[in-house]
Amino acid sequence: MKKLFVGSLPPSTTEESLSALLSQYGTVRSIKLVKDLFTGKCKGFAFVEMEGHEARAAIAGLDGKSFEGNTLKVKYEEEKGKGQKGRRR
Repeated sequence: MKKLFVGSLPPSTTEESLSALLSQYGTVRSIKLVKDLFTGKCKGFAFVEMEGHEARAAIAGLDGKSFEGNTLKVKYEEEKGKGQKGRRR
């Protein structure tokens, strides 16, 4: 199982529309669409879990492609390295 980062999503993106887009490349195991707490609209990125070969196909097929007017960024999620603590203080 691989986790993908999908960025540059438009605010109108829903889990259903993202799932429909990615399911062309294989089975979508889970989607975590990051939404604004107050408006409920997409913040522009999501995390998606797919099988390894399906994830590679989704990256190859969607990275740099247009989705609802935005150019998608699709890549493997980067693990936080040792010593990284998230936000700067």
